Amino acid sequence: QVQLVESGGGLVQTGGSLRLSCAASGRSFSSSAMAWSRQAPGKEREFVAAITRSGSNIYYADSVKGRFTISRDNAKNTVALQMNSLKPEDTAVYYCAAGVGPYLSGYTSRRTYNSWGQGTQVTVSS
Repeated sequence: QVQLVESGGGLVQTGGSLRLSCAASGRSFSSSAMAWSRQAPGKEREFVAAITRSGSNIYYADSVKGRFTISRDNAKNTVALQMNSLKPEDTAVYYCAAGVGPYLSGYTSRRTYNSWGQGTQVTVSS
């Protein structure tokens, strides 16, 4: 329903900042809840942040609270993840996801989301 392309990944030093962007294509974007997740090599995919379609409610994993900020601009069909105070533990491929509903499983559940991007690599050097 929604096509997603992530960008903005790269190499950054510990304590640095990086801003990821997700460009969406499709008429259902403004009706979709959006989320970011990440996956490190050999690890399971981990929920990072989510935002409801109006931006009224936002959710974060405990590991990124106070450091990451998710936002969306429905007029531009974009979702961003501002990452500050980065740590080596944040190294992973970051994925953008969209869900058109229903949201019965909650916004932090992967089963909520129907579309996924290809991912962008974030590497934090120690």
